[in-house]
Amino acid sequence: MTKKALGGAASDYEETIAVLRDLALDLAWSWNHSVHLLWKQIDPELWDRTRNPLLVLQTVSRDRLLQVANTRKFKECLRNLLVQRQTEDLLHPRVDESSRAIGPIAYFSMEYMLTEALPIYSGGLGNVAGDQLKAASDLDLPVTGVGLLFQEGYFRQEIDANGEQQAFYPFNNPGELPITPVRTEDGEWVRVKITRPDFTIWLRAWQAKVGTVTLYLLDTNDPANDPVVRLVGSELYGGGLQLRLRQEIILGIGGWRLLRELGIQPLVCHLNEGHAAFAVLERARCFMEDNSQDFITALNATRAGNVFTTHTPVEAGFDRFPPELMESHLKHYAEELLQISFKEFLALGRKNPNDNNEPFNMAYLAIRGSAAVNGVSRVHGEVSRRIFQDIFPRWPQAEVPVGHVTNGIHVPTWASAEAVALWNQGLELGKHDITPVSLSGFISGDALARITDAQLWDLRCKQRTKLVALARKRLAAQRVAIGATAPADRLNSILDPDVLTLGFARRFAEYKRPALLLRDPERFARILRDPVCPAQLVLAGKAHPADGYGKSAVRQWHDYIQRYGLEDRVVFLADYDMHLTQTLVRGADVWINTPRRPWEASGTSGMKTLVNGGLNLSELDGWWAEAYSQEVGWGIGDTANDWDQDPRDAEQLYRLLEQEVKPAFYNRDSSGIPAAWVARMRASMITLTPMFSAYRTVGEYLEQYYKPAALGYQRRAANGACVAKQVAAWLRRIEEAWSSLAIVSRRSVLHDESSLGRSWEITAQVHLGALTPNDVLVELFAENPGAAPLRQRMSLETPTEGSNGSYSFKGNVSAARSESDYTVRVVPYHAEIHVPLETNRILWEK
Repeated sequence: MTKKALGGAASDYEETIAVLRDLALDLAWSWNHSVHLLWKQIDPELWDRTRNPLLVLQTVSRDRLLQVANTRKFKECLRNLLVQRQTEDLLHPRVDESSRAIGPIAYFSMEYMLTEALPIYSGGLGNVAGDQLKAASDLDLPVTGVGLLFQEGYFRQEIDANGEQQAFYPFNNPGELPITPVRTEDGEWVRVKITRPDFTIWLRAWQAKVGTVTLYLLDTNDPANDPVVRLVGSELYGGGLQLRLRQEIILGIGGWRLLRELGIQPLVCHLNEGHAAFAVLERARCFMEDNSQDFITALNATRAGNVFTTHTPVEAGFDRFPPELMESHLKHYAEELLQISFKEFLALGRKNPNDNNEPFNMAYLAIRGSAAVNGVSRVHGEVSRRIFQDIFPRWPQAEVPVGHVTNGIHVPTWASAEAVALWNQGLELGKHDITPVSLSGFISGDALARITDAQLWDLRCKQRTKLVALARKRLAAQRVAIGATAPADRLNSILDPDVLTLGFARRFAEYKRPALLLRDPERFARILRDPVCPAQLVLAGKAHPADGYGKSAVRQWHDYIQRYGLEDRVVFLADYDMHLTQTLVRGADVWINTPRRPWEASGTSGMKTLVNGGLNLSELDGWWAEAYSQEVGWGIGDTANDWDQDPRDAEQLYRLLEQEVKPAFYNRDSSGIPAAWVARMRASMITLTPMFSAYRTVGEYLEQYYKPAALGYQRRAANGACVAKQVAAWLRRIEEAWSSLAIVSRRSVLHDESSLGRSWEITAQVHLGALTPNDVLVELFAENPGAAPLRQRMSLETPTEGSNGSYSFKGNVSAARSESDYTVRVVPYHAEIHVPLETNRILWEK
């Protein structure tokens, strides 16, 4: 922007608008408090209501904009932002150039939570996707996002006078969203088509700029489509199975075609949940077309570059589609484009390929089309290995090929302005050349160590006061919306900015146990009403419109507040969205989470309190099972996974609030500071904030998944897919020969002296038939409770004389365990093959 435009004169109006529009369309503004201050100057009320800078620009009058733009405050704010943008390449944490060389990385997700100005999200899955795109931008990773533009998105919530949840679906007008059409060099709008025998679906492409990352969104509301097709992209997680299947076809198949149309050729494809699994098929189809290969060869080449992240903690949570629905939508695609039979197609998504009634499981397709699979916390990795064990028959659960990368949050998005200022103050006091948290999300324990207890406590008090103010304001608006009113003095008595404030907000689903705090309603009321150590609760949450239990839990909270006269101590804020989440996680002293273990795959809401000095009191599940220690918060529950845990967990929750949380909060020193509380704050902020940052998460994906996937795909695709052909041929040979393998005999000898001390020398005779010793690993295996199984490779001795295809293998293991603990087994082996992901064959000694 020129110096002239900064002057704000009428003749500079168009240039001023152009600069501000450019700022509004870069969603990097959503994690920069300085930008928020800029938009608030233009129209404070509209900004507070929408958090949409593009809408503010479109709504404000020319005169108003020029008036504001000519003020010293606005010009200084804008100038600082422009300077910051010009120098931001120097301010972000960066990965090395070798990491950038693995790109592009395609990231597919059904939803993205980036800002409330772009409402195409529901909750946790979108939160993770949005935060990872932001972290990728800050780290300068070559990530490209792919998703859907929903015409209505997820529903908006109102709670009526009787406590009943009402669902509304306001229209997402693309012209008011911070997105732009994707156009060719000659200005034509990029459109993608999916052709079926009976009709063609046209998809318009939009783009959102997320710092250095681009998110592409597909839109079915193209005038060339029939009305029923235009509505396919209407609701997020709405409608029935047919609508869901069509949306997932558009995301996976349409999304990959869009990348191809744009000339983007990803080395890595990251599937954020199974909704996007059809992308593995379209990627293989494109490889077939480009390299004149059959589907099997193409799949063996491309799946080496695919990564699948599952977020689902229960088997019933995966999308399944009946065979007849799959046939009507994808039989033509399978037979004409993939050139495989429809039965072979269905087998990719079935546990039993010969069961004609088994539905098609999208998670199974994602697993069979990927070279790496992970859950989103350590506990969830264990849960996922149990869930998927059925498709790896006879493999021990510990060896089911699912790892984990624990989720993290994009710290700058969720840090309050007060927390940012405090971190930056610590950095400035230290006089270190470190990027401020407001720009990069860098968290420094040294910086926080320079902040006094009084400053930390002041941070908590300021944020709590803001939360109370917002709760009162939103509650007043809620009452007006349902035709109820309340005197101003009554509203001002709701909540107290000096009282211990509990936060509880999540999707109201049964496994989340949203009413666990109400298991003993009178006891909880006493906890809140305690005249010496009172407490208050701000809660929010949506129940899916089809979830009867969730809606009844919303009503249960409403009735509880009324019955016990707790209107001044408990506030239920309707329409749980991103802006409300930010205020809650910043203002709550204690964040409570009560999922039924082990059904919380990860959870991220509690992570968002960390940088803001909030503490967690949560079930030892998901991320908190990894984070918890007595120094940083409180944990409830144990490793028991049964329905009887509810009364135990509720009792523990009440006891902790009564005997530990409230006393720690109200036990003040001579300066009025709760020293023990602040010590927990400090430990939590220093220890956990960097640990559960999306920078750590994305860094783990980069090193553990993206780099190996990129190299694996390049090896398999090179030289006319030479390695992929070898892999396909080898896999066919394994399948054809495996039934003839046999472990013929075994003998053991005890050695008193060896390099292992006392050891067993175990020899096994194995018949390999048409296979060779290079095709297999012969191992000694032993269970190892509480740790990884023991696996000892046996070495080849000689072929058994006079016996075609039989070989002798020998191994030595410690005699600290009984010889009978060890079992001989045979597994396929190839340097390029991911076992058991690509072949689940295994032979055990009988």
